Amino acid sequence: MNTNRMLENSRPALPLQTLKALLFMTALAATLIAAPPSRAETEMVDQVVAIVDEDIIMASELRERVEGIKETLQSRGIEIPPDETIIRETLDRLILENIQLQKGLRVGVRISDAQLNAAIQNIAAQNRMTQEQFIAALEERGQSYPQMREQVRREMIIQRVQAGNVNQRIQITPKEVDNFLATPEGRKLTQPEYHLLHALLPIPPDASPEDDAAARAYVEQLLKRIRAGESFEEVIRSSTQYRFNGGDLGWRKAEDLPSLFSDVAPTLATGATSDPIRSDSGYHLINLMELRGGEQIVAQTEVRHILVKPSEILTDDQARERVLSLRARVEAGESFGDLAKEYSEDIGSAQEGGKLGWVTPGQMVPEFEQAMNATAVGEISEPLRTPFGWHILTVEGRRNQDMTSEAIRNKAAEYLHTRKYQEELDAWLQQIRDEAFVDIK
Repeated sequence: MNTNRMLENSRPALPLQTLKALLFMTALAATLIAAPPSRAETEMVDQVVAIVDEDIIMASELRERVEGIKETLQSRGIEIPPDETIIRETLDRLILENIQLQKGLRVGVRISDAQLNAAIQNIAAQNRMTQEQFIAALEERGQSYPQMREQVRREMIIQRVQAGNVNQRIQITPKEVDNFLATPEGRKLTQPEYHLLHALLPIPPDASPEDDAAARAYVEQLLKRIRAGESFEEVIRSSTQYRFNGGDLGWRKAEDLPSLFSDVAPTLATGATSDPIRSDSGYHLINLMELRGGEQIVAQTEVRHILVKPSEILTDDQARERVLSLRARVEAGESFGDLAKEYSEDIGSAQEGGKLGWVTPGQMVPEFEQAMNATAVGEISEPLRTPFGWHILTVEGRRNQDMTSEAIRNKAAEYLHTRKYQEELDAWLQQIRDEAFVDIK
């Protein structure tokens, strides 16, 4: 879960760059590290500080947020700006949050307890704590776990409202993708990435032919063990006759690889180890642990289906019996496609005779994909239940499809979308702020 940056997207901007960089802490983070407000503050009479459309912001809410910011800055050794500056920026941020929460309420955005629990577990993990430890840390500081849960829920609603409104403002055209891929930035982004292990047996360049031959023979002996299935790391670590240097090179794009390996790495399959590579330093072996990007061949399945949904007038058992009956009619010689047009309740595919086209792994729900993979070409599956209802399916073909170009374009489009998102978010926040009725008391 992305953290809610405290004072970004508010106006006017603070003059201190360090403050702007650090006042991104969420109310959750401020709650976790901040001390409880003083008794004098808690005893102050509450009052309305702003009316925002159909809602209000109370002084107690503003004070709590401001105190959290001050505690955050103090804990990081940052000079605290004047109260007027912090209050102005914080109130503007609260107004923006309030506007977005009201929009979410109007369109029915809801966060289930299961989704909320998963988000809190993720926050705890980011702080290297279990959920129980995280709750204990809150309670140790005198903070309220229920209040923290409510703040996280607010945060998640705001994120969904932002995504729903901002994403529809962003359009990435094929021409934009083409232009981006033609730039050095685009080419670098879409390069394959290699995760390599490296082992070097040091041999001086002026070593005798006998010493050189002995070293190479030893490296080739180890290479046979690796290619026979032993672990690259274990084999290198167990070497007694020679001591190897090297280690994990991490993830590297092709242009970031050492020049000695840049032509070799692209030729390796995942898990494979290179032939010995001689340099002035000695003999090298590289092992390709993982590959991201590169050629992507995807197994696809061409499939049709018929869906029958249980309803108030059709029980789950009756829906299953109906697809069983349809299956029997197909086996008796009737057209699967004609029956799909007449009986399938999948609006998207019924008029196409139940045709789903070429399906890639992960595209369908697990129950459907499992049945599809278990069905031979030309056969009809047994009835299967998914969250959508009861299905039967037939597999019409299978193929291995090269998706490399599509994957590259998708990655570029995703990058361009992310780059545009903040700009569009800022514009949208400014728009809703201008359109809202705000009366600051």
